[in-house]
Amino acid sequence: MDRCTAKVVDADRVAAVCERMPAAGDLADTADVFGLLSDPNRLRLLVALLDGELCVCDLAAVTGQSESAVSHALRLLRAHRIVAARRSGRMAYYRLEDPHVRMLLDLALAHTEHTEAMHPEREGAP
Repeated sequence: MDRCTAKVVDADRVAAVCERMPAAGDLADTADVFGLLSDPNRLRLLVALLDGELCVCDLAAVTGQSESAVSHALRLLRAHRIVAARRSGRMAYYRLEDPHVRMLLDLALAHTEHTEAMHPEREGAP
């Protein structure tokens, strides 16, 4: 049912899409960002940071994770420039790196609020 009988139906459109396709490295980096966002615990941290800066112990309290787990997740998120840190003495306060991260989160959350996912990949899904 999903097979084409012709190799290329709309050559101009295929060429235009190929022209604007990001480089392989850029696609891999983008996939990494989505991979980081796909973990519910990391996502919980990012949602907590929508309201502004928080330290590791506050993030642990808000998300119900251990400080060690939060620190590990923040290291990953920082390495991919999803969060940034500000030092104040011995304390580090984390925030979303830039408005693009906020936009990704806002759009993803709005999408899930306005749709009902089928989740065929989950066991027992309808």
